[in-house]
Amino acid sequence: MGVLTLLTDFGYRDHYVAALKARLLHLAPTLPVMDLTHGVEPYNIAHAVHVLRAVFRDFPAGTTHLITVSDYGASAAGAVATPAWHAAEHEGHYFVAADNGLLPLLCDGVPAQLVRLEPPAVAAGPASPVLAAGNLQPVSLNPTRNILAPAAVRLALGQPLSSLGQPVNDLYLLTNRQVRLQDNRITGHVVHVDHYGNLITNISREAVEVVGRGRAATVHFGREVVRELRPHFAAAPPGEIVCTFNPQGCLSVAINQGHASELLGLYFDSQVDVRFAE
Repeated sequence: MGVLTLLTDFGYRDHYVAALKARLLHLAPTLPVMDLTHGVEPYNIAHAVHVLRAVFRDFPAGTTHLITVSDYGASAAGAVATPAWHAAEHEGHYFVAADNGLLPLLCDGVPAQLVRLEPPAVAAGPASPVLAAGNLQPVSLNPTRNILAPAAVRLALGQPLSSLGQPVNDLYLLTNRQVRLQDNRITGHVVHVDHYGNLITNISREAVEVVGRGRAATVHFGREVVRELRPHFAAAPPGEIVCTFNPQGCLSVAINQGHASELLGLYFDSQVDVRFAE
């Protein structure tokens, strides 16, 4: 028996998390279930991807991750005429999610193994979906309960990915903001603002080391220039700006014991540059 993790945008005020865990108890009473977070901003795919990337590798290989954020999926047209859901294998882990762009962002493209989950047939009745042109649409009213959770449990209990559906390679695609590398500069963006107000960028320690080649670096954002990279978030007096690499190796901008996003006026997608002496 494996481990099942949960990542949702359900929040903590309503009954949604409890209902999901009750469903999992019915499906697999002894399956270990761990929460990653239920505090993802509603419908925020980028936030969900950031959390997953930061932590999924810390779990044992073979762990199944159930992600329910924007769980009816997405489409280029806006309205989702035909929802789709998938299960995928990536770096020895399994992921179950709606076709909303999350999996391509997480895997930097189409996962090596990907199957489409078929929704169960829905019987007619007072709670059944809307009839269109006289035909009952085979779409569950609760994708997490009826499609994603059962698939995740089957994977966590050891069933092969291939048993869940037919292999596919078409996904709703979202692309990450790309870091721009030049001889004397790296241009990136804030990809996440965490609970403490720290600004997490997509500039990696590796990129700084490769482009910098040991040269002195300055970090530029808004009207600020920081001339030193610190070893950790508390390596400056309270109230001062700190630029450091977080445990995942991402360049981060913080204010020791302060909320950097609010105080600096920087948010998701704000530009951050690292410049090197010529």
